[in-house]
Amino acid sequence: MTASLSPANAERLKQAFLRCRDMEGSLREQLEAYAAAGREIFPAYGEAVDRLVARLNENGGGENAPRPGEAMPPFVLPDETGRLVSLQSLIDKGPVAVMFFRGHWCPYCRLNVRAVIQAQDRIKALGAQTVAIMPETQAYAKKFKSEANAPFPILADLDNGYALSLNLAIWLGTEIQQLLSYQDMTRFQGNDGWVLPIPATFVVGRDGMVKARFVDPDFRKRMEIDDLIAALKGTSEER
Repeated sequence: MTASLSPANAERLKQAFLRCRDMEGSLREQLEAYAAAGREIFPAYGEAVDRLVARLNENGGGENAPRPGEAMPPFVLPDETGRLVSLQSLIDKGPVAVMFFRGHWCPYCRLNVRAVIQAQDRIKALGAQTVAIMPETQAYAKKFKSEANAPFPILADLDNGYALSLNLAIWLGTEIQQLLSYQDMTRFQGNDGWVLPIPATFVVGRDGMVKARFVDPDFRKRMEIDDLIAALKGTSEER
């Protein structure tokens, strides 16, 4: 029998998230603090994630995603209002950070997006911009944007079509599916596939080439904000 998350522990996780969100420190420190709290409150999930990450690493999860020096495959995806947004329309204005998130329900994604939002002035000062992509319906893309107060588009990659083309889409497996059964993923994603993207960040120049990337099968790790700013700065300085 797979352990499930009790209502009391769900509340403890929520409080832990709020503490980590409001703590002083880098994004990495916030993520690590939340991961540690999660291991204490819901150990079965932390152990299952460790097994998933080990399996993904053995299979080279995310390794074949676009690398620096390669072209970023184009996309045309709807934003939270249904308006179609293309990669070309973004890079016409300047370098862009293309970020993949698992969903509005993911606390690590919420910590990540908050840190990126806090850095928006620094990003805009470089003439750069941000776009987020996640495999949820327009309604949940809108919910994610509004709850985070994100000043950039949240694109819906239904059925992970674009993530699949970048070799980022992964099946979570039955163990994690059972542990996360309290999340209504079928409603969030409009399907019952339990496929998510590996969270990733690609810095794409105006020439459409990848300048930097962060891809880690362990969704508890994300690109540090200073590394993102440095990559965008290097891109914006290119002639």
